[in-house]
Amino acid sequence: MTSALARMSAVLIVRDAAATLAATLESVRDFGEVLVYDNGSGDATLEVARRFANVRVCQGAFTGFGPTRNAAAALASHDWIFSLDADEIVEASLAASLAGLALDKPQQVYAVQRLNYLLGRRVRYGGWGSQWLTRLYNRQTHGFTDVAVHEKVELKYGEQPVQLAGSLRHTAMRDAGDFLVKMHRYTMLKAGESTRTYPPVIILLKSLWAFLRAYFLRLGLLDGWRGLLISVSEANGVFYKYMVIYSQRKSS
Repeated sequence: MTSALARMSAVLIVRDAAATLAATLESVRDFGEVLVYDNGSGDATLEVARRFANVRVCQGAFTGFGPTRNAAAALASHDWIFSLDADEIVEASLAASLAGLALDKPQQVYAVQRLNYLLGRRVRYGGWGSQWLTRLYNRQTHGFTDVAVHEKVELKYGEQPVQLAGSLRHTAMRDAGDFLVKMHRYTMLKAGESTRTYPPVIILLKSLWAFLRAYFLRLGLLDGWRGLLISVSEANGVFYKYMVIYSQRKSS
């Protein structure tokens, strides 16, 4: 029986992902197609991608995560889309689950468990525990929400994804400096979507709450210094998101 992987396109949107991309592409060598949609990389991302025989490279603009994922999926050769990030690895157990699917119901969607690793060790708390994410869908019936950040496969009322055995290994950050880069990018995207303006004292309190929630309520302290790093990053993200909006309103 032919593996279902031959009927899937793994689709990634990437930019300057050379440091992690090879491991990701190695984990999806058995897919019928891997479509790498590059958004203007200045590093060796394209060179890495072209080393793999089943990879097809396309290039285009980044218009927010949701719209860009949908644009990339529209270019794939197969209707069954497995959405993947350039810092994720499909573990062998998950690949086996995917390979055994019948794919005879285009309306069905599938969720995978993502395990988060930070600087060489798995983190379990602070909001960074394992996550079930809908990642396999048929583009004729489903697609990503049309939002700039925190996009997800949009489900119809009452739909439930089938949970697959196995997991994705998410290597979230290579070093602490990655937090600054990603925080800036996500902050600007979130600020662009929000219309709420708060005075500085409220922004400060919301930032403090973000830290307390991640570090104490979500038990980030149990992940040691990694949990502290995550919690401070959460607070910084909230602070800069609303301060960017506030400063834009006041300077206009």
